[in-house]
Amino acid sequence: MFLPKYPDNPTPPSAHTHAPADPMPVRRSLPSVSIDQKTVVALAVGGVVLTALLAAVAITAISVAVAAVVLRSLLREQHRR
Repeated sequence: MFLPKYPDNPTPPSAHTHAPADPMPVRRSLPSVSIDQKTVVALAVGGVVLTALLAAVAITAISVAVAAVVLRSLLREQHRR
């Protein structure tokens, strides 16, 4: 009663068969890049310099923020008198 009824004939094969338009494209390899010791040293020095600059900007921002808080506190005390 609750069993599904299957068709007598299986579904016919499709009339359209898929054929690729172009054969597989030829992949070209990238030229090899040689990395010597001078390149590694230059990258390391550049990384150190950029890190030092970032640290200098961060320290400057913190010192400006502290100075602003101190000046604000001093001006507030002077205004209350």
